[in-house]
Amino acid sequence: MCKDLAMHRVVVLAVDGVYPFELGIPARIFGTAVGPGGTPLYDVRTCSFDGAPVPTNADYLISVSDDSSALDEADTLVIPPFTGCDGAETDWLPPQLPDALARLRSGARIVSFCTAAFALAGLGLLDDRQATTHWAQADRFRALFPRVRMDADVLFVDDDRILTAAGSAAGIDLCLHLVRRDHGSAVANRVARLCIVPPWRDGGQAQFIDRPIPETAAESTADTRAWALTHLDRPLALTELAEHARMSVRTFCRRFRAETGLPPGRWLTRQRIDLARHLLEVTDFPIDRVAAEAGLGTAASLRQHLATTIGVSPTTYRQTFRARAAR
Repeated sequence: MCKDLAMHRVVVLAVDGVYPFELGIPARIFGTAVGPGGTPLYDVRTCSFDGAPVPTNADYLISVSDDSSALDEADTLVIPPFTGCDGAETDWLPPQLPDALARLRSGARIVSFCTAAFALAGLGLLDDRQATTHWAQADRFRALFPRVRMDADVLFVDDDRILTAAGSAAGIDLCLHLVRRDHGSAVANRVARLCIVPPWRDGGQAQFIDRPIPETAAESTADTRAWALTHLDRPLALTELAEHARMSVRTFCRRFRAETGLPPGRWLTRQRIDLARHLLEVTDFPIDRVAAEAGLGTAASLRQHLATTIGVSPTTYRQTFRARAAR
């Protein structure tokens, strides 16, 4: 957890050859997160090693606001991918990088997007940790860094203070995950709505999902998923979902997984957990009612799901976010 939730400093390190899309993700996501009254919750700074403009992997330079001294006050450091950071050897590592990371305070979070995980691994920061990177580079990563527990089948990995995201847009998912971890689902969902991105793609969701374009809109499960979100408080059998989509159960399951990367039952459970977290944050409902409203049955079932998902009880979760709101 970040220590100063009133204004958490996020520093984005732009290395020569940085990918512009990933470079802009932290400012867009963290910069949109606000508390009551519109108070910003994060201070996002972009730096290079020496404060000079940085060439990107596109056809333009990017000017930055700070040099690496900005890392002295960083609560979270984000490293986007840059040209060559998935090289076959580690001699491509910028020589300034070790000294820059040494400036970080104890307990600061370190986040990599896409192939920037190669940089963290090259410095030994991922040894004996679980991590991810772009699926297309996973085999090369495993060959170079056998001590890292590479999982190329997920969108992101949260291993305490070091977090890694898979390719490109998975950086958005990881930043939203951090906002949710810091400030709860209500804040994170508002950020997602303003940025017009999915509010929650869990880290365990598959990176590569084959999404064949349906021949007609009627052949998608999107309408049924939207309908299910308004009926989470009651049992939703697979046969009922398939009937709503006007498909056979077999076709529904196949299309559902192609479109979401998850089987229907697992997807429903995640939506119910997310709803329960939201209700714990913004209502005073008793735990039994939260469980019922989210379709998780009993308070005992809710406790089990939260313990498995985030490692705390419903009461502790609620108290944590009430305390943060008070601050």
